[in-house]
Amino acid sequence: MTGRLVTADELAIDPVVAAPFLLGCEIEADGPDGTVRVRLVEVEAYRGHDDPASHCYRGRTPRNDVMWGPAGHLYVYFVYGMHFCANVVCATDGVPGAVLLRAAEVVEGADVVRARRPKARSATVANGPAILTSALALDRAHNGIDLLDPKSPVRLLTGERVPTSEIRTGPRVGVAAAMDTPWRFWVDGSPAVSTYRRGGRVRPGR
Repeated sequence: MTGRLVTADELAIDPVVAAPFLLGCEIEADGPDGTVRVRLVEVEAYRGHDDPASHCYRGRTPRNDVMWGPAGHLYVYFVYGMHFCANVVCATDGVPGAVLLRAAEVVEGADVVRARRPKARSATVANGPAILTSALALDRAHNGIDLLDPKSPVRLLTGERVPTSEIRTGPRVGVAAAMDTPWRFWVDGSPAVSTYRRGGRVRPGR
């Protein structure tokens, strides 16, 4: 069944398993200028203590607190002093894990997105984690909201499942550690998938 809210049980699993499940799912976000709905086509999985690229690798902090659960909440963080990135929290409550939303195709509200990002081409209007949050108008105020609540301003819905044969995997983008860990998942052939950039920075990723 498509178009229903994703359940907590579907997300209370290893982020590496949740990541391909989220491909094809849809994010619906209400804003003052309208509602935008997108189909996820690229994501990255992040664990906790066993993942050097994770924000939770060194333990729980006020910044990463949401990433520790419960599943189904939105973890939004600020990066490079200018961008927001959004993650779907996964794993069981108290165990850190999340899936970074990297890229999506606009399903509804294309006119709203064009007004928010007037210089973007249609295929690249949401093809990167910071670009995607801009298209959805997500910021720090959305950190911690419940994506599974029908009254939430941002909701996670099931979509048409992506066949396993159409899912590709590879290294995560721009991380400082575990650069070759193949926990990035994307829909093969989607023009909205972002460009891969190998990492090498000297600080944790998500």
